[in-house]
Amino acid sequence: MSAKLTYRKTDYEVKAGSTLRHAIESVGLEPDAVLCVKDGELVTDDTILQDRDEIKLVAVISGGRR
Repeated sequence: MSAKLTYRKTDYEVKAGSTLRHAIESVGLEPDAVLCVKDGELVTDDTILQDRDEIKLVAVISGGRR
């Protein structure tokens, strides 16, 4: 059973049944630096991944001083 994370045109296959946060960390990414989108909706990093889930990770961009 696996799920797929996609970040900047790179796909990562991760184990289903773990939290999204754990899966993001397991592929070497920082959970606080990405937003997680499933089926066009934002999901939190405590979401439990199900078999065949597809999650798009979007980089969080912060601005500078105005």
